[in-house]
Amino acid sequence: MPAAAFVAKAAISTLLLPPTNGLILILIGLCCLRRRPWLGRSLVGAGLLSIYALSTPLVANALMRTLEPAPVSAKALAESDAIVCLGGGKRFGAYDEPGGEAVNNATLVRLRYCARLARQSGLPVLVSGGAPVGGVPEARLMAAALHDDFGVTARWVEAGSDDTADNARLSAQMLLPQYRRIALVSQAWHLPRAAQAYRTAGFDVRPAGTDYANREPFSVLSLLPKDRALYASSVAMRELVGLLWYNIRRG
Repeated sequence: MPAAAFVAKAAISTLLLPPTNGLILILIGLCCLRRRPWLGRSLVGAGLLSIYALSTPLVANALMRTLEPAPVSAKALAESDAIVCLGGGKRFGAYDEPGGEAVNNATLVRLRYCARLARQSGLPVLVSGGAPVGGVPEARLMAAALHDDFGVTARWVEAGSDDTADNARLSAQMLLPQYRRIALVSQAWHLPRAAQAYRTAGFDVRPAGTDYANREPFSVLSLLPKDRALYASSVAMRELVGLLWYNIRRG
């Protein structure tokens, strides 16, 4: 069974993020049409406009770019003590795998980049990710993929975390104080929030982003709605809300 806190956070995120937030505006607007026509039409229009705008590559990529740090430098990598690779999810019903579960594409991209950095630097690797919705912990699947597919062995496997804050807290129990300076591997859009969590846990973080948002030249296609663009906008807004929440808690 999924952890209760994990389910609660997922439900709140669904309500706050697109397309659900736009649909809520539309529903409220429809309810207001009879008594307050102007307000109702305004809310319906705002909901439709928000869903359209957030579905365009132009807006989605712009939101992503507000989050993405510069790529990790050779100097920053050389000054690190270890590499930490964060899990990004897994696939259930992975019938192409003996155990029926496997890392998803997002995690696979992180592992590929982690392996490259590990070979370049010779640094030890920690993989981090639990099983908040059940099954095999992500970190165990990550360690297997890192070894079998990329020829790199993870020295530490942190398999108990449910979210990014847990990743940082449990990684600290394994690495600190000896391995304080880390290169933190994740999707570039995820690193501002993840790096903040790891700094709070006591690490000196070098963000090592991968899978940057598309920078394709502007064209009329940039204004056409796409399902992938809506997903990217939702991801970016979730990260921005998460950063805001972290700052509120720290303040």
